[in-house]
Amino acid sequence: MDKQLLELLVCPLCKGPLELKRSESAQELICYADRLAFPIRDGIPLMLENEARAIDPETETRPEARTTRHLNP
Repeated sequence: MDKQLLELLVCPLCKGPLELKRSESAQELICYADRLAFPIRDGIPLMLENEARAIDPETETRPEARTTRHLNP
């Protein structure tokens, strides 16, 4: 997916940022605020709520959330 296009796209529901997630079988645009994954088919993002799949916040978290360190004050 084109980086410039990705920078312009926002979640159609909350207008928040989207994150591109690539796997061997598919590409998706993830909205962590709404816990939705919008599919990309043939290079075209399908930005419709009824096309999105719900994501489980416990198994699919932001990459930086997985690597955060707790600092002692």
